[in-house]
Order: sequence, then structure tokens, then C-alpha cells
Amino acid sequence: MSENRKLAAILAADVVGYSRLASADEDLTLARLRALRSDLIDPTIAVHHGRVIKRTGDGALVEFRSVVDAVRCAVEVQNGMVERNAGLPQDRRIEFRIGIHLGDVVEESDGDLMGDGVNIASRLEGVAAPGAICLSEDAYRQVKARLDLSVSDLGSTQLKNIAEPIRVYSLQVGSAGTKAAATSETATSRPATAVPPKLSIAVLPFTNMSGDAEQDYFADGISEDIITALSKLSQLFVIARNSSFTFKGQNVHVQEVGTKLGVRHVLEGSVRKSGNRVRITAQLIDTASGGHLWAERFDRDLTDIFAVQDDVTQQIVGALALNLTEGDRQRLAPEHPRNTEAYDCFLRGRELWHRLTKDTNVAARDLLQRAIELEPKFASAHAFLALTHGLDYLNRWSASPPESMAQAEEAATRAVTLDDSDPWAHWALAIVKLYTRRHDEAINEAERAIVLNPNFAEGHVILGEALYYSGRSEEALESFARGKTLNPYFPDVLLHFQALALFQLGRYEEAVDLLMQRLARNAVTDVSRALLAASYGHLGRFAEARAAWQEVLRVNPDYSLEYRRKVLPYKNPADFELVVDGLRKAGVVQ
Repeated sequence: MSENRKLAAILAADVVGYSRLASADEDLTLARLRALRSDLIDPTIAVHHGRVIKRTGDGALVEFRSVVDAVRCAVEVQNGMVERNAGLPQDRRIEFRIGIHLGDVVEESDGDLMGDGVNIASRLEGVAAPGAICLSEDAYRQVKARLDLSVSDLGSTQLKNIAEPIRVYSLQVGSAGTKAAATSETATSRPATAVPPKLSIAVLPFTNMSGDAEQDYFADGISEDIITALSKLSQLFVIARNSSFTFKGQNVHVQEVGTKLGVRHVLEGSVRKSGNRVRITAQLIDTASGGHLWAERFDRDLTDIFAVQDDVTQQIVGALALNLTEGDRQRLAPEHPRNTEAYDCFLRGRELWHRLTKDTNVAARDLLQRAIELEPKFASAHAFLALTHGLDYLNRWSASPPESMAQAEEAATRAVTLDDSDPWAHWALAIVKLYTRRHDEAINEAERAIVLNPNFAEGHVILGEALYYSGRSEEALESFARGKTLNPYFPDVLLHFQALALFQLGRYEEAVDLLMQRLARNAVTDVSRALLAASYGHLGRFAEARAAWQEVLRVNPDYSLEYRRKVLPYKNPADFELVVDGLRKAGVVQ
């Protein structure tokens, strides 16, 4: 058997008191562990580039490309468990011990790892307190200057079956403050990390101070454009608009926002628009200390609004001491429309598009077309015009969905032609390419959008969809996991996408777990109920499959497998037939 010796970051994890939990209710404990793996552990490992070496019934060994990735993954998992254990009695909580070591390992031909590096990580896990992470001195040395960690030095410790004592550092996550926040979070929120990355930020919707509620769109638009600009910087972790905007109108402390969204910095501000003048205030706050890193007020003519946005972005870059590459600088200098009325129409149209209803979509399209009339080369207006046609197609809101798709492609192509650096244009074109079954082109467009905007949650999700429909579900799951990380208050349909990928991989139990979560958030979905019935069919749980199918027809009496077979963009038609086969096994379709 051939072997390869190398240095590796190894994470070892185990469930505290597994035997006790299993003896109390083995089936329930196993079901909870499966759900944790599919919803929290495996996606988090994927996001941080880990490779599972070995699983036991209640634990795992994982290899990472760096200790930084291993620690970030461990912190996210442990804080995810704080959220999931909130409100449960102590004897029913699932808690993990985690050990991390950087050491010498031997990789065998089958991919398994052996050696002291693995053994020490396992022993470190054994001395960790429940909910804690223990690092060896070698591992801690790699991260102490790169991550803002609060650790306890446990001193030189003799580990079982390890010859020499090892200095051990303990990272305790899930503090009382974190637990309190976790109990109040909704099911849509992402478990926050106890120690968020230093270079992470959420931009809250700026407060409209104009005394006119109808001016909200303008304040929201300023915030969204700043999010878009910052998101283009690969060094910075930027929370998606949809999650930041859940705090709109709420009186929350920035520390609470930082905890819930898992970020170190928050930008907040206000906008007052009066005639041709605009006043914008902005302040950048460190969520750990509550201290202000930068604050400024801008009083300008409305024609200077783009210069203000650029100033705010550059001030944040300076306050966070980001070292920009030439590519970063180019991405931060997009073409702005010259016509302020066109920009105003664009902001109104984009805000209406975000509401995702048939009527607001029509109104959005009218405003975006007006913006284009005033400024024909306004690339972003063309991109969002394409998205309005895309919504018509996906929701069958127009008299001719194929015509809507053709209009979407025309507008998206025009947007890309006008500004190849607009990630929204490439996102719109990726949707068009996918639903017209040009899978490789869709993947290319989605990847281009992500290159332009590494924090583009929607870009990662459409890439995941294109990979799934291309039959590449393992890769799709990684993209979906990244989308959830960037958008903690992710839409419930993302749970359905993840379930589809798991289903395609034959991981039916895990698919069921995610589908049940989606149904808890969206009781009227027909597609998730249909996939649930198919999953039960493959699992041989025929009574449950028939009950789920009856619910499909109750929610949507016109549900049609034939229609879905025709419109869903599977590269390989057999992938859709896997769903039909599950329903046939349960005897609910012929």
C-alpha cells in the first residue's frame, strides 16, 4: 500500500455523552444527528474547504487546508449547536467536543490519514469541555495573529498515549450573551460565530430622515449600492442585502446585529433628501467594543450622490486597513449614470422588484424602462429589467412565458455588453442560460458573477442550481452552503434546492429532514411536498409518501408532473425520472 507523508490541519469531533443519549432514545438521537450533519455540519465543512476522513456513529475526523479554516469551521459548528440546544433540557442536548492540531500525517492510498497528527487531534478532543474547542500549541500558533480569538491557556498537558506533554489552549464558544441571542433568533437566521472574522461587515438600511415615507426607496437604494460595492472585495466578508434589511425599522444594538449576523463591523447611517440637496451620515462601528471606527456627514447636491457613495466605500476600506489590489480598485470604480432622474427611476424600480409580487414586478419594469429611456447605456437598469422578465417566466405571470424569457435574454445580454463588470447582469444571464438548457454557459455566467462579487449570495445559489441541473450535486451543495453563509436569513426555497441535491445523491433521509424544515417555514409549497413523497417512496415509507402526495394535491389540485418534466432544465432527463420513480414505488402515480 503506497503512502504519502504531509503536514495537515486535523479536526476531531465527538458527541458528549452519546451512549447516554442513545440509550434514552436511539432512533431520535440518530435522526437528530443526521439532521445536524445535513443542515449544519456538512455544509459548514464544505464552506471551509474541509474533507471528511472518517465518520463514527457520533463523531468525525476532518482534514483542512489550513488551521484558520479548521478553527472557523469549529466555531461555526459549536455556535450552531448553541442555537439548536436553546430551550432544551440539559439531558437532551447534543454537544460536541472538538480538538484541532497541526501535525505530521501519513495519507494512505485510500485517502485515510494516520499518524501522530490524527492521534493528537483525537486526544485534544477528549480533554475539551462540552461545547469547547481545544487547540494544540502548534495549531494555536497558526491562528493567534490571524483570528481574533479569546482563549484560555490550559498549560502543558499530558495526553493519553502521547509521549510528550503538549501545551493546550481552550476556546470556549457560545457565551451567555450568545445563548441569549440565539434563543430569540428565528429559524431563518444563521448561527452566528462567537468570534467573527475581523474583515466582516453588515450594512444596515440607512434611515430615511426626509419626513416622507415614500422616500424610503432612496435611503434603501443608497445602502444597497454600498453593499454592492463592498461585496466586490474578496478580502471582505459582506452580509447579503436580504439579511441586513431584516433589521429595517428595528431598534437594535449593533452588538446584537453582530451576534446574529456573525460580523465584526456594522455600517449604519441616515439619508435626508430635500429638493436637489441630500445629507448622508454614516458611521462604522466595531461590534465587539461598540466603538466608532469612522463617522462622517456629507451635505451635497443630488448630482454628487455617486461621489458620496464612493467616498463612504473608500473610507470603510481605509478604516479596515484593506490592502486593495489593482483588480479591486477597478471593480470599485464602475460607470455611474449621468442622469439623476434615471438613477431615481432605477432605485424605485429595483426596490419594487425586490418585493417579488406580480403587480410590483409590472411597476418595476415600467420604472426601469423609463430609466433606460433617460440613460440608454445604464447597464444595471438593463440587468434588473431582465430580472423582471425572468420573474414573469418563472412564475408564469405573463401571457407568453417563452416571450418573457426571450426578453430577459435580450436585456441581460445588453447589460453585459454595456458593462461586463456588473455581477447582476451576469446573474440574470445565468438564469436565462439555465432555463434555456445551456448548462455550461449558465455555469460560466454564474462563476463570472462570483468573480466580480465574491460575496454575491444569489450568485452562489444560481451556480448551485446550474450544477444541480447538470447532475453535479456534490458541487451544488457547496455552492448552496456558501449562499446560506452569506445570507443568514436565506429564503426557504434554498432548503428545497439543498434537498434536491441530496435526493439526487440518494441521501433520502437527509432530504426529508430539510424538506420538513422548509414545510415548517412555508406550509403551502407543493414542490417540496412532492419531493417529500418521492423521498418516502425510495425509503419504503409508503404510507407517509401517500399522505404527502395527498397534501400536494390539496395545496395545488393542478400540480402536474408532466409540466414540470417539460420546464425543469435537467441536462439528463433521468435525473427527473428519479423523482417519478420514488412516487411510483409508493403507488401514487402510474
